[in-house]
Amino acid sequence: MENLLLGLSSFGAAPVWFGLLGGALIGYFIGAIPGLGPSLGIALLIPFTYGMDPVVAIVTLVALYVAAEYGGAISAVLINSPGTVSAVPTSWDGYPMTLQGKAGMALNISIMASGIGILLSAVLLALTAVPLAELALILGPAEYFALALLGLTFTAGLSQGSALKGAVAMGLGLALATVGLDGQSGLPRFAPSYQFFEGLPLVPVLLGLYAISEVFVLVEKRAEPQRQATEIRGLLAVPLKSYDALKGTILRSSLLGYVIGVLPGAGPAIASFISYAVARRLSPSPERFGEGAPEGVAASEAANNAAVSGVMAPTLALGIPGSATSAILIGALTIHGLQPGPLLFSQSPEIPYTIFVSLFLGVPVMVLFGLFGARLWARLANVPRPIVAAGVAVICLAGSYATKSSMFPVYVTLAFGVIGYLFRKTGIPLAPIVLALVLGEMIETNFRRAVVISGGDYWIFLQNPVSAVLLAIAAAAFLVPAAKALFGPRKANGHAPG
Repeated sequence: MENLLLGLSSFGAAPVWFGLLGGALIGYFIGAIPGLGPSLGIALLIPFTYGMDPVVAIVTLVALYVAAEYGGAISAVLINSPGTVSAVPTSWDGYPMTLQGKAGMALNISIMASGIGILLSAVLLALTAVPLAELALILGPAEYFALALLGLTFTAGLSQGSALKGAVAMGLGLALATVGLDGQSGLPRFAPSYQFFEGLPLVPVLLGLYAISEVFVLVEKRAEPQRQATEIRGLLAVPLKSYDALKGTILRSSLLGYVIGVLPGAGPAIASFISYAVARRLSPSPERFGEGAPEGVAASEAANNAAVSGVMAPTLALGIPGSATSAILIGALTIHGLQPGPLLFSQSPEIPYTIFVSLFLGVPVMVLFGLFGARLWARLANVPRPIVAAGVAVICLAGSYATKSSMFPVYVTLAFGVIGYLFRKTGIPLAPIVLALVLGEMIETNFRRAVVISGGDYWIFLQNPVSAVLLAIAAAAFLVPAAKALFGPRKANGHAPG
């Protein structure tokens, strides 16, 4: 309780409130525009937080993350073009409701379900993050190596689409993590010039993979017809009794979303898909799903927003990102001189506890912004693609230059923009690259420390029961999907509802 009061006291300063409100506004803008999303939004905003107090910067970025995760539902409901991957299941019932003249009701349900999901998951985060951090303090290098490896294998195994492509992306990320000076010998590795001695700059890499590659995609789609949002009516006129049938769905989806979010590599997207599937299976009338069922909208939005708090648990307590967006947040914390992990709670407790409090205080802010600004957010979906592409490119390149006031980060951004675009065209996911890039140093450092401590005995990883169990789970998480992909029966292609 004392630490929560410490976090609450941070909001006694006006800049923290401005960060919360500003982050939420920017998040809605980012989320409502199809093709963008929280990962790109945070990557774009990080360079602008360099001069901020760390508390203000992190509150701003977390508020953006939460609001952008909901903002994707706006375009999903109105024009069947989800602003984020996690909003795809929302479109399966949200857009049919719009076609039935119930766009206001669909948006109202999505906003309220999102708010409840964040609120419930924030309580769970405050209750579980500290025990996780205390547990992490007693872990040694062998356990940390196994834990980080588990996060990577979950990332490859849970990647949407081909598990093999997820593994390829993960391998590339690990290779990129080796660039720079060797931590023990001090010799350069894969560093053609001194500019690479500190490793690849994380923010320019992220801007390239997510932002510049998205610019290329938007330019490629400029000739395609762009759907226009419909007029919103009756957004505030949804009776409370309409939520009686949704209470169980929202509660179950919030809990499920948080638990799935805690799994390394899962994140809001997988939480949304699984929660929608569970809601449909448990429904007494599953045939309504895909035809405009309010339960489908509530299940998807409660889960993907609850998962935001879920991914914060391993990110803050263990220093292991639960999603690509939280990996970018780790980069932001590092830039501000903070190291995510168990020591963050003892050395800089104001950071994690201010994040907890910001999630609680952000719920009414997000709900009010969503309800009263829905018409504005809807218009953002109508912004022409060339304008969006030009704006993102300018902000991206300016932010890259600002990281070191030189052209080297700009070249890195452009190079990874091309790589990201090519990967998108070939179906290779970007999230495993980011997660592996962030976790690579942790894996290598703890592996070498464990080997040194054991005097060169590699059995230390199996003799320790905790690391042995984690390695076994990691092997299963990687091998089972791979085996299914190679030896499982081939099914005919189908399509999701909606």
